[in-house]
Amino acid sequence: MSVMGLVCRNCGADYPPEPLYTCFECFGPLEPRYEWDDIEISRETIARGPPSIWRYRQLLPVDGEVVDLGAGFTRFIHAKRLGNALGLRQLYLIDDSTNPTYSFKDRVVSVAVSKALEFGMTAVGCASTGNLAGSLAAHAAVANLPAYVFIPKGLEKGKLTQALVHGAHIIEVDGTYDDANRLATECAEERDDWGFVNINLRPYYAEGSKTLAYEAAERLGWTVPDQVVVPVASGALLCAIHRGFAELEQVGLVEEASVKFNAAQPEGFPVARAIKEHTKVEPIRSWSTLVHSLAIGNPADGTFAKKVVEQSGGYAEDPSDLEAIEAIKLLASTEGVFTELAGGITIAALKRLVDGGRIDEDEVVVAYLTGNGLKTPEALVPHLSEPIRIDGRIEEVEEVISCCA
Repeated sequence: MSVMGLVCRNCGADYPPEPLYTCFECFGPLEPRYEWDDIEISRETIARGPPSIWRYRQLLPVDGEVVDLGAGFTRFIHAKRLGNALGLRQLYLIDDSTNPTYSFKDRVVSVAVSKALEFGMTAVGCASTGNLAGSLAAHAAVANLPAYVFIPKGLEKGKLTQALVHGAHIIEVDGTYDDANRLATECAEERDDWGFVNINLRPYYAEGSKTLAYEAAERLGWTVPDQVVVPVASGALLCAIHRGFAELEQVGLVEEASVKFNAAQPEGFPVARAIKEHTKVEPIRSWSTLVHSLAIGNPADGTFAKKVVEQSGGYAEDPSDLEAIEAIKLLASTEGVFTELAGGITIAALKRLVDGGRIDEDEVVVAYLTGNGLKTPEALVPHLSEPIRIDGRIEEVEEVISCCA
């Protein structure tokens, strides 16, 4: 879809549809502006489209060639057994662990790298805690562009394997994600022919996440859920999903888009804390959590995510790492889905919301699982049982079966 321009989310200032991401007037974030009256889309044309985010191409900001590895239209699970364990009859999961590089980042990167090609950029880059690095590297390989990834110190080696095998250049910064992001931002400002997907391409990149709203509505027969639970790092994902539901109503694909938004963050992080304590979103400079993919101390879209949650009538929860690990195990044992730690935070937050009476048993609820558990198995190992060891006699097998029954 043609982008008419960019508009500041804060002050409404207009900009041309270029690789820009910050308003010169108020330093607010920019997002695409579309000519909605010119959009022709129907449920029937969507159904005839590819089984990826590009089935919604008329609602995405790319005019040229797309880099499509097959991201999106992932498993939509009516989680009856998990719902029974939590006390919900209509719980649904969108499982983005089945994307090409096993996380939701494939949605946003597919759009951003396609846009980089459209702009004629010569390289792509990002700051990442792991999932984005792998996705960018894979899409860059298909687009025949070099990829440069800035990461914080101490990331799990397993989180970098995908990026390395696809040929990305990994640059480890001695500091946190915020330090890596700052350095990547400086590089983006110095090299205007490079597309940093979560920096100078961010307005287009974020649009890929809207498809998580589109898919929820389509899979629910073109209705919207009563409530959603969304993991929050920068806050951009939650804001994009909110925007996606509103756009469906705007183009007439759903009758109305009233959805309660609930944020899920690790314990003590800024957005959830601000919502629970009724304060402003204040950055934090130090933390201790295993959930590195959500560990952003200064969330760029945090204030906007808080506003969405509060205006929708939703809430936020910030479970502990241990709660997240137990939730991963619960999900795996009920639905056969092995999610990463961010998904554990989402399910743990969902449990808290139900236990706290904020979600009713008959409401239609969609929870978003953003990545695969095989990306961070080392976090789970200390919390799993050991194999049952025997000498190799059939009698011992019978004993084991008797004990496990």
